[in-house]
Amino acid sequence: MAYNLLKGKKGIIFGALNEQSIAWKVAQRCVEEGAEIVLTNSPLALRMGELNKLAEECNAPVIPADVTSNEDVTNLFTKSMEHFGGGVDFVLHSIGMSLNVRKNIHYTENNYDFTHKGLDISALSFHRVLQVAMKMDAINEWGSVLALTYIAAQRVFPDYNDMADNKAYLESIARNFGYQYGVKKHVRINTVSQSPTRTTAGNGVKGFDGFVNYAEKMSPLGNADANQCADYCVTLFSDLTKMVTMQNLFHDGGFSYTGVTQAVIEQMEK
Repeated sequence: MAYNLLKGKKGIIFGALNEQSIAWKVAQRCVEEGAEIVLTNSPLALRMGELNKLAEECNAPVIPADVTSNEDVTNLFTKSMEHFGGGVDFVLHSIGMSLNVRKNIHYTENNYDFTHKGLDISALSFHRVLQVAMKMDAINEWGSVLALTYIAAQRVFPDYNDMADNKAYLESIARNFGYQYGVKKHVRINTVSQSPTRTTAGNGVKGFDGFVNYAEKMSPLGNADANQCADYCVTLFSDLTKMVTMQNLFHDGGFSYTGVTQAVIEQMEK
């Protein structure tokens, strides 16, 4: 069901790869709620993924951008503003990558070249996007920017590896840039800490099925799926949440504030 929550709004969606992607679901829901969007991903991801299919469905242009490149991010905002005839009202950052995870390198043995690359893509890219947007005055007053994160930024999930560090830095950027952009132009910046979700990126984490099953048993409402996350993102892009900023917002069925559940106790007693 649509409510026209984003009627007349324009936004940029980073990171949709295929139908499993949370960003894919967010793009669909934004358009259903009346928004116009631009889709973007890295040139490599565009070759690997199915973004043109989503672009056709959403009647949205695809503008490639390597988020580790200031030039690419600047070009993205320039072309997006030309397409929309002005600034954007919302941005979704749904980007994360760890070469240490991909290559099964234990956290205590991390390859620092890989660490730097992953940090640049997963977290520094968020700062870069915001910095370029601010310099170009690309986000309209009372705009909304979201980045997707995970509770491993606060708690230890051993096999999440250096992605936990990346997410912690990502959340810090949201707070610090949220202050600066809020003072400057009332732009709000938040992170959404989502339940473990079966995406291409998530499935690359060792023991991910265990993450999902444990979270399901530890969450009073169960795990939130990608469609429900998209619904939540729409509300945060809408004018109904104008005074919410600099927050890490848990969207996890109650997992983040649950110490133990009866289901977990019973599992342990077997």
